[in-house]
Amino acid sequence: MYDVRDRPAPVLADPPVRPGPPRWAGYALLACGLALVPWLVVLAVTLPSASTASGGHWATAWVGLDAFEAAGLITTGVLATRRARLLPPAAAATAMLLVTDAWFDTTTAAPGQDFAVALAMALAAELPLAAACAVLAVRALPR
Repeated sequence: MYDVRDRPAPVLADPPVRPGPPRWAGYALLACGLALVPWLVVLAVTLPSASTASGGHWATAWVGLDAFEAAGLITTGVLATRRARLLPPAAAATAMLLVTDAWFDTTTAAPGQDFAVALAMALAAELPLAAACAVLAVRALPR
């Protein structure tokens, strides 16, 4: 009589190992997030405490947004260096924060030099970092 225990155990193939993002990308995001920390101090000291559109919390709003960006970049950087499975949602959220900051910086800037600085920051820092985070998020998704 045939006994089930006599047949060989099925060989389950390991899923293909997908290489994570390059570690340098994680370290670069981590450095960007840490570089935002002194900027938070500059914003907290130099922004006016109120604006007609802010309800009295203008500086708090901007410092808070940049603090969330710094936390997102640091978290995304750490998760990328560890190739952690939580990288996709963290990177996607960070990308959205950076796009939001670029949008509000440029749309609330005064005409002239303020707008030029906001546009330069958006094009040189916030949007490229957002794109890098979005690419990391997509590439780190499990297949």
